[in-house]
Amino acid sequence: MDAPADLNFFDKTVLVTGGTKGIGAVIASRFLAAGANVVVCGRQAPERLPEGGGRVAEFIAVDVRDLDSLVALFAAIDERYGRLDVLINNAGGSPAAEAATASPRFHEGIIRLNLIAPLNVAQQANRLMQRDGGGVILFIGSVAALRPSPGTAAYGAAKAGVLALVSSLAVEWAPKVRVAAISPGLIRTEQSHLHYGDEAGIQAVGRTIPAGRMGEPDDIANACLFAASPMATYFSGTNLLLHGGGEKPAFLDAANADQH
Repeated sequence: MDAPADLNFFDKTVLVTGGTKGIGAVIASRFLAAGANVVVCGRQAPERLPEGGGRVAEFIAVDVRDLDSLVALFAAIDERYGRLDVLINNAGGSPAAEAATASPRFHEGIIRLNLIAPLNVAQQANRLMQRDGGGVILFIGSVAALRPSPGTAAYGAAKAGVLALVSSLAVEWAPKVRVAAISPGLIRTEQSHLHYGDEAGIQAVGRTIPAGRMGEPDDIANACLFAASPMATYFSGTNLLLHGGGEKPAFLDAANADQH
């Protein structure tokens, strides 16, 4: 099924950082299906590259925390495609760690991966986009930026910093480059079992969400496709929060505890 005209990215070049697995791989597949030339990057080549619409993503090995590696990445994109139209700034993440006992080095590493690296990636992308016909930069944020994030405090702080970046960069780089954020809530991926246990645990978590389920990577990919398209030309400097209605306030259950 062909994408609607406004969601057709034929002859556009899209970069998805961390696009070899999880949400990033699904985002890459959706842009491929919409006709884009898609580059994905990561530290190691995956066993299988994202595919869509009979097209396959190009992989370039990159450590987004290393500036020289980033410079080489964007030079390769420029040489191969001569332009960059869309950046999905997706690479990031954090293992669980108690803030009281995690080392300063650990905290610095998490902030570097989730805040400093996306800023450096965006700066490199903006350089190409300003030179040519403009473009769209989408940061993948997190609900952790907007509510307590126990066990991943540094990650939540970094993602809050991303939202501040988005609002500032959208002003600095306008009008040629649009900058926005898309912030997922709880998303079901191939690693969900590490956080929520077996299928029963995943379903139980889903029942706590007003939508009745955890989000799927396709939910985020669909939002990215829209946000990068001509249908969203006024979507800049802001954050699209995708959390299925959020989390039910704990006080509601506590207030009704004696009634059960």
